[in-house]
Amino acid sequence: MKRIIAIAVAGTPPKKALNTYGNFEQWIQGNHPTEDFIVFDAAEPEQYPNTDTLLGVIITGSASMVTDREPWVVRLEQWVQTLTQHQVPTLGICYGHQLLAQALGGTVEFHPQGREIGTVPIELTDACEQDPLFSLSPKSFSANVTHAQSVSTLPPDSVLLAKNNYEPIHAFRVGSCAWGVQFHPEFTANVMRFYLFERYDSLIEQGLDIKQLFDGITNTEESRAVLDNFIALCQS
Repeated sequence: MKRIIAIAVAGTPPKKALNTYGNFEQWIQGNHPTEDFIVFDAAEPEQYPNTDTLLGVIITGSASMVTDREPWVVRLEQWVQTLTQHQVPTLGICYGHQLLAQALGGTVEFHPQGREIGTVPIELTDACEQDPLFSLSPKSFSANVTHAQSVSTLPPDSVLLAKNNYEPIHAFRVGSCAWGVQFHPEFTANVMRFYLFERYDSLIEQGLDIKQLFDGITNTEESRAVLDNFIALCQS
């Protein structure tokens, strides 16, 4: 049996983005052959693939909140613990980043300043110089983000990899093969715009400058490279 990369889909994007550009798994796959991946619903444990068949796992974003501790979230956390015990390379994106942290002993909370959204600067730590996903990345780059919750405490034995002035934990690694990134490396500029439209009213209520947010949106090739590096690592 061919070993593949599993994408655990934890939610869906806004309806207009979904109808126009597809779901998270399609954005993650990008230009990679679809036959290199298996896609399953993270809320359905009976769909979880056998770890022996996997080259790696990617956990997507979601509109759900990790701290709600729904039964499927608890089961997914238990599966993530199994993945790390078996040294299966794992990448959590946004919601997946937070779930990975929570599953392995970190904490997640609502950010006291509200939602971070748009194209933002990301600053790498010195630890990235030796990290398989980030070692070839520039020390700073732009990434697209949208999140209300954040990792507030890293799991034990974690390494901080990225941050910015708003979010002190934008990326981390646990051990040698589990990563979390708060930013969305799979987002294009057009997808990011859909998210801004979706949350337009609430962002105004938060006091954010909507025009400035829209004007700042760009494609973020350097952040996409982090995702592609993970896929390459799994397939190497």
